[in-house]
Amino acid sequence: MLIGTVFGAILLGLVVLISRATGKIGTAATGVAAQKKADRISTFGKWALRVLFVVALMLPWIVMFLFPNRDRQLIDISILILTYVMLGWGLNIVVGLAGLLDLGYVAFYAVGAYAYALLAQYFGFGFWMALPLAGLFAAMWGIMLGFPVLRLRGDYLAIVTLAFGEIIRVVLLNWSEFTGGPDGIGRIPKPTLFGIEFNRGEGGFADIFGLDYDTIHRFIFFYYIIFVLALITHFATMRLRRLPVGRAWEALREDEIACRSLGINTTLVKLSAFSIGAMFGGFAGSFFATRQGFISPESFTFIESAIILAIVVLGGLGSQIGVVFASIVMIGGIELLRNIGFLSVVFGENFDPTQFRMLIFGLAMVLIMVWKPRGLISARQPSAVYKERKSIGADVVAQGEGH
Repeated sequence: MLIGTVFGAILLGLVVLISRATGKIGTAATGVAAQKKADRISTFGKWALRVLFVVALMLPWIVMFLFPNRDRQLIDISILILTYVMLGWGLNIVVGLAGLLDLGYVAFYAVGAYAYALLAQYFGFGFWMALPLAGLFAAMWGIMLGFPVLRLRGDYLAIVTLAFGEIIRVVLLNWSEFTGGPDGIGRIPKPTLFGIEFNRGEGGFADIFGLDYDTIHRFIFFYYIIFVLALITHFATMRLRRLPVGRAWEALREDEIACRSLGINTTLVKLSAFSIGAMFGGFAGSFFATRQGFISPESFTFIESAIILAIVVLGGLGSQIGVVFASIVMIGGIELLRNIGFLSVVFGENFDPTQFRMLIFGLAMVLIMVWKPRGLISARQPSAVYKERKSIGADVVAQGEGH
């Protein structure tokens, strides 16, 4: 009960904090006052994000200090949240920046996971060697998806991407000789730290550094792996937004016809969005495979695509920080509900709120779309903005003409 209340208060405070940082809460102002207020909000938002970054960086140690009895569980939930944050940022390139509705994003997630599992099974590849290859394979599949949908938009695009996701799942399910079929692939190798494994006994991480063996070491290592991967995804996305390709994505999102009239090759723009977004999905899938140690086609159903898309929409299309908060609320919130004792008192000991996950998703989407149609943190602003030069007032011009 206490843990749920504390986390709920933290999440609510963070949402209000970032909302203020983006200027969505408060009274309207004009002229010089508006500019000063915008500068103060921008400075406040930058410092707030720096504080949040430090908290995320030190999260495992904070959890171990505050909740020593539940440190593994809470760190594992944090790993799950960061995985969905990375997936949300990858899909945000396709949906939020390029404006292409993709309902089959889980296919790239599956390609990355199976790429690492199969490379490890047949060729003995380790995680760090297979990670870039998994992203490359997923990017290739993104290009393959991009070609059939070059002339599609709206509902038709959504249907084709949905079909693509189902095709990948059915192939994985029926190609038993290669993928293991419904039995999946197990004993997927864990990542190592410069060749050091997190196993019990001689030569393990604890033995080399003179520590008592504890499985929490592996959990912390997994956390920092996905933390670094998510940071790479974020910085790469923000950098791409400022490059010509990122501005072309935003132009495509706003008006494809105008985009073509400006001489932009929309074919390459769409393919780049699909391939880069798919690459980050492949990285996340590779991490998912090594974290779970076992994968099967049942882990990559349409419901996963719906969850990732819901996170992007609820957070705000094109908003990086919005994806973070949507993931915390929708993924972490559901997991933490299991530990709130009063729900079992009210609804019975066998009550499991995760059974109503999609109902909660649906209600949240309805409320957010009514309350804030553009998501929790709206960021539908172009990366490149044309600034008009200050013009001389009409009265000054008239005085000049009089002389």
